[in-house]
Amino acid sequence: MKAIAPSQGRNYNLQAVVGILLGLWLSACSTLDNSANSGVDTKPNVVSTSTVINDWTVQIAGDEIELTGILQPGADPHVYEPVPKDSIAFEKADLILYNGYNLEPGLIKLMNAAGIKARKVPVGEVVKPLQLDKAGEIVPDPHVWGDVENAIAMVNAIRDALIELSPADTEEFTQNAAKFNQQLKQLDTWTAQQIQTIPADKRKLVTTHDAFQYYANAYGLDVFGTLIGISTEEQPSAQTVKKLSDSIKSTKVPAIFAETTINPALIKTVAGESGAKLAPRSLYSDSIGAPGSDGDSYIKMVVSNTRTIVEALGGKYTPFQPSGT
Repeated sequence: MKAIAPSQGRNYNLQAVVGILLGLWLSACSTLDNSANSGVDTKPNVVSTSTVINDWTVQIAGDEIELTGILQPGADPHVYEPVPKDSIAFEKADLILYNGYNLEPGLIKLMNAAGIKARKVPVGEVVKPLQLDKAGEIVPDPHVWGDVENAIAMVNAIRDALIELSPADTEEFTQNAAKFNQQLKQLDTWTAQQIQTIPADKRKLVTTHDAFQYYANAYGLDVFGTLIGISTEEQPSAQTVKKLSDSIKSTKVPAIFAETTINPALIKTVAGESGAKLAPRSLYSDSIGAPGSDGDSYIKMVVSNTRTIVEALGGKYTPFQPSGT
């Protein structure tokens, strides 16, 4: 081995020490920089339960929050059973937006039992509910978004909750909500106009479960009958199926409707026994549609439902074309 002169050894050691110190300094700078960036980039964590509320929150908040939607498109909130990741999402949340009026009973129970510190906002409960009979008990109907005017009130409640959570984003939240509400106002007017094209004696709605009272009240339809009540937890009896079939047959309801979140087997039975036509398109009731479907947003969901109802009941459908968007 070649010997190193004493002076060369000292230089070698000095260079090594300087290299180590420089590495430590660069590492410390990197750590500080990352910490600073994480502080700047940290966004509030918001959790939404239903797909409808999730869609509205996206429209209002944009990229200013970290949003986690619990229910996926097509999921039924009435019977959804929470999984461990839902509890984790709730525990990390700064704000939880849920429908309320017991639409999502499993999630509400989990949310209230977990000792969660997040602010919890039942956005549907800004609307005065319709009262319906559920197995002999009068309860609020949770399907409040069926009336688009109610949707506007709920959008405003989400906007206000987001502003309280992140005041620095007040202007963006306010502008986004105003733009979205303008589209909703046009949707509300358009929906009423479409339903009016249905002959008056045919404006009768028969669906699988009682999710369209707000829609019917707002736009001039009569909910003639449903197989089950406001919750899909209920199971219709053979007597219920026969009674509904006989009523449809006697009044000559032109068409009845399946729903995307419920097995269509029983409503098909009703169609067969009553002689009524089953509408070729299903209605979106408790959830928006899967990405790429004709109901993959709240606005598209209402448009699709309105088209389905109008065409099946003998009206004249005109596509929705919002102005100024």
